[in-house]
Amino acid sequence: MLLQLLLGFLFAALIAFAAYHAHSLSKSGAWGAFLEGTIIFGLGGWKWAVLLMAFFVSSSALTHLFEKKKASLNEEFDKGGTRDIGQVLANGAIASFFAGLHFFFPAAHWTWVAFAASLAAVNADTWATELGVLSPSLPRLITSWKPVERGSSGAISLYGTLEAAGGAAFIAILGAMLGPAGHVWANLEIILIAGLLGSLFDSLLGATVQAIYRCPQCDKETEKHPLHTCGTQTVQIRGWSWLNNDMVNLGCALVGAVIGMIL
Repeated sequence: MLLQLLLGFLFAALIAFAAYHAHSLSKSGAWGAFLEGTIIFGLGGWKWAVLLMAFFVSSSALTHLFEKKKASLNEEFDKGGTRDIGQVLANGAIASFFAGLHFFFPAAHWTWVAFAASLAAVNADTWATELGVLSPSLPRLITSWKPVERGSSGAISLYGTLEAAGGAAFIAILGAMLGPAGHVWANLEIILIAGLLGSLFDSLLGATVQAIYRCPQCDKETEKHPLHTCGTQTVQIRGWSWLNNDMVNLGCALVGAVIGMIL
């Protein structure tokens, strides 16, 4: 176990350093990734680390894909392509928690399923966010089905939902292959369903109680606060002030894990 912890420490440090220099993580984000990587690899093992890396690499790659096309929508998003510690912990804290539980319950099946389901949920949400904005048709608010601007919180589209399913399936396939033998098909179905439902819960929070602001100067809705991209002070127009995008992502991961355990 001591050797595995040491390897986890070194693996996490290497990945965090590389991601920081690739501008995928800010300095604080690199520290967050280092912490999560050490826990997941050190207490879970290489299979758990593979699933974490699958999420991180695929989500980072999609963030930089079609950057020019997505540039005009960046003002709708809470943060840019360089992830800080808030985003890193929001996406990986729940997975780290279940990797830690695996240390105390090494024979349990549910810790792996919950771990994989939480990553499937945040991966589905990331794929839907990064690629859903490229949908040829306007998305609709998940609560009222009213057409809204691309990139709006709580908006979904057929294109984005298919991308979310793809993101969940990517983690589900790996989770089923690397998980306990004899449960491959059951794990595949459970992780896929839990991941997709977790991402839809994220959209529900975004459409109802997530804090959304408006820039008086640009007359645009945004998740940015206290200042918009243009430097103007933003004004809250709906939602709970404490429920920012990071908290919504944390809820997405938690719901994915809980649904995975229930199923």
